[in-house]
Amino acid sequence: MNEHKGHKTVSVTAERTERQEKLEVSRQKIQQRIQDREKDVKVLQQELEAINRSADEAVDDNERIFTKLICVIQKRSSDLKQQLRSQQKTEESRVKELQQKLEQEIIELKKKDAELKQFSQTVDHNEFIQKQPLLSQLSTSTDSFIIKGRPLRYFDDVTVAVSRVRDKLMDILMSKTWTNISLTELDVLLPPLDPKTRDDFLKYSREITLDPNTAHTKVLVAKGNRKIISEPCSSDHPDRFTSGRQALSRESLTGRCYWEVEWRGEGVNIAVAYKNISRDHIFGRNHESWALNCYKASYTFVSNNVETPVSGPWTNKVGVYLDHTEGILSFYSISDTMTLLHRVLIRFTQPLYAGLCLYYWYQETAEFCELKHRSNFDTGLNSML
Repeated sequence: MNEHKGHKTVSVTAERTERQEKLEVSRQKIQQRIQDREKDVKVLQQELEAINRSADEAVDDNERIFTKLICVIQKRSSDLKQQLRSQQKTEESRVKELQQKLEQEIIELKKKDAELKQFSQTVDHNEFIQKQPLLSQLSTSTDSFIIKGRPLRYFDDVTVAVSRVRDKLMDILMSKTWTNISLTELDVLLPPLDPKTRDDFLKYSREITLDPNTAHTKVLVAKGNRKIISEPCSSDHPDRFTSGRQALSRESLTGRCYWEVEWRGEGVNIAVAYKNISRDHIFGRNHESWALNCYKASYTFVSNNVETPVSGPWTNKVGVYLDHTEGILSFYSISDTMTLLHRVLIRFTQPLYAGLCLYYWYQETAEFCELKHRSNFDTGLNSML
């Protein structure tokens, strides 16, 4: 301080205090930046985990899809191999039988030639002249031995057909767009995997409405033709059911479909049926329909007038999943969770229609729920093979 007389001075303590405050401000900024960066690191870590999880799921899905594709190809290859071997045995038997006949004829011809050779040495001219026409006659072959000058090409047709399938697969697998193809787009080639979660089922949701012309005279179709109510309806139509308070949908169901039904009252019959089902039968009471009877305390599945008890949690909402191509019909209890109630395998021969049937209590209702529709492709490899 003594050396800086005439200059503005400040104590070391005051200077330290001021600079200490600035330092603390800088530290606070740094600490805030550290917190921000740590948050960014956590976000990036979550993104990294999501990337890895998504990649793992995609790899697993890819492996399942291609495993199924390989199984389909191996099954078709095995079936074709069996058919070819069977045809091979048939052709072998035919050729061997022909060979035996030819060899027998050769033996007989050689014997005949030996006889003629011996007869040609006959000394008596009269005897030779008399017997020669008879001995020279050949027996007529009863079989027509036509041998083609080239090998049979029957099996080449099979090879050509299989080669065409191979070429179709190779065109898809080796195309430039393959790297951008999604699992959804792969469904046009591969049979899609069975749904596992409700979101999976919703991908196949269908908007279903009832056909008022099929409704029994004791039910009323309402709410945009999605709901039936147990109330008298005076109008008549030749397509109406005469037995059971029931109605069929307008829409035909093929491929993979999913819908849900919500009901109120003592019970409901949730069904699928052919369009030409007899109008004097309740759903499930013939071979043209399949139905789940829902009561307040139990379920039964009925088809061809045979009832099967079904166990499961009670609910007033039931999901129905149909894979028409594979012949799968499943019913699910829908609440906070989705529980399988009953599943059957059936060889459907016609498009199906959804059906609802009420019991005999006033003001009972059942309706098709509005679901978010998600489109999907449903063409399997079988159509290609």
